[in-house]
Amino acid sequence: MTVKVAIAQMNSTVGDLAGNSVKIIEQARRAAAQGAHIVLTPELSLVGYPPEDLLLRHSFYAKSAQALEALAAELASLKDLRVVVGHPLEQDGSRYNAASVLCNGAIIGTYCKHALPNDTVFDEKRYFTAADAPYVFEVGGVHFGINICEDTWSSQAPLRAREGGAQVLLVLNASPFHMNKQSQRHEVMRTNVSAHGLSLVYANLAGGQDELIFDGNSFVLDQQGQMCVQLPHLEEDLRMVEFNGAAPVAQPLPAEQPIEAQVYQALVLGVRDYIGKNGFPGAIIGLSGGVDSALVLAIAVDALGADKVRTVMMPSPYTADISWIDARDMAERLGVRYDEIPIVDCFAAFRNTLAQEFAGTKEDATEENIQARIRGTLLMALSNKFGAIVLTTGNKSEMAVGYCTLYGDMAGGFAVIKDIAKTLVYRLCAWRNAQKPGQPVIPERILTRAPSAELRPDQTDQDSLPPYDVLDGIMQLYMEQNRSQGEIEAAGYRREDVERVTKLIKINEYKRRQAPIGIRVTHRAFGRDWRYPITSKFH
Repeated sequence: MTVKVAIAQMNSTVGDLAGNSVKIIEQARRAAAQGAHIVLTPELSLVGYPPEDLLLRHSFYAKSAQALEALAAELASLKDLRVVVGHPLEQDGSRYNAASVLCNGAIIGTYCKHALPNDTVFDEKRYFTAADAPYVFEVGGVHFGINICEDTWSSQAPLRAREGGAQVLLVLNASPFHMNKQSQRHEVMRTNVSAHGLSLVYANLAGGQDELIFDGNSFVLDQQGQMCVQLPHLEEDLRMVEFNGAAPVAQPLPAEQPIEAQVYQALVLGVRDYIGKNGFPGAIIGLSGGVDSALVLAIAVDALGADKVRTVMMPSPYTADISWIDARDMAERLGVRYDEIPIVDCFAAFRNTLAQEFAGTKEDATEENIQARIRGTLLMALSNKFGAIVLTTGNKSEMAVGYCTLYGDMAGGFAVIKDIAKTLVYRLCAWRNAQKPGQPVIPERILTRAPSAELRPDQTDQDSLPPYDVLDGIMQLYMEQNRSQGEIEAAGYRREDVERVTKLIKINEYKRRQAPIGIRVTHRAFGRDWRYPITSKFH
């Protein structure tokens, strides 16, 4: 007998039990119509991932249990179809990350997660108890075991499933995206699952949840670890996989996308889901004529459509003419609303108000920051009045070393490129422009002129910072890879640059704590991954 397993690559929303149930029902009905015997959904598909401290509330488990019972009843008409659903479970005083098999109106079996991740963005030990019992069920003479995500990142849980008689391992996942994550998944699954002679069906979440992006990319490996099926990047999908015994039938595999495409599309999804799931009517962007705001604007339009994006140019006394020209040009190319609100009079008013207090002092970063804070105030006023969220435009390089202004350019609701190093900003812009040869959305001059905050005459970023290729290289070694200063110097960076950049990273923690959340695309981002004390004497 050929057994058909449907992978339901879903975009769940945290806490939306009714909406997530509807999605599961729709996928199950579609799968049943195609002759499926099993439907596999992602980790915690019923409640969304990660629910965080909702998992500390008894009512969350109670309502999840009610929703699971209702879902089983709703699926009863799909005779003999086994739907594997991820959900939280409260039982005998303990709480579990669980997966239940629903069939013919009943819950016929439940598996509880063995391995609870407690690093990077995960803290499941805060919420759940680890279990150790396998669960295996049979369809058409084939024995299917269940694991949940982190279970397969070591060999213990897959081995227990194999010892319990499993031939195929069904794995529910909420595995977040970061660059090069998919190849890492493949390698780990081959090491921990294929090595035990198990075929693997890996169903991953697809969607944005606050900082995290879940990229889908569900896949199937045969018992030798060969790739047989690959689902799309970042998209919801339902894919039917046939098994002849324990052997999956191979399907054509898509070409791997370049990393710039993967990251750009992740940013688009992150903006779309954060704004859509939270009910904002649109977005506002302070457009400067520079590369960072240009990239954020392109992403926002691709995510939301031009009609839901508004841009505001706020020239100061130091804004170059080419910045006005390039900002207008890009807004026109993308068809978004563009307004100009000069801040010259506001800046003069602030200086006059503070003249007596500042008497006898020289102008410095204070006056520069006043300009940035005026712009932040204006953008937030427009946001308050019209409901659209302000998308900030600061990149990871700036956030690392504090080249940003509290309550100024950091003011806003969502930091789109917070985890994008400056050098990657340029690569993403080039990739986006290449999608329509001869019709670039980002004017070429924005990509070739020296970056500048334009808060004083003839200013460039490199007046205050090392070249961005140097800054980014040091930042990635120190912040993302935890390398020591000596190791970074050994990698070829000058001691003075290493000391300067690492010092700036340390002393600007207080700024980053007050920044809006932003999309995570590296394996270590400022935010959930980075938890350093503000007050610290350690060097």
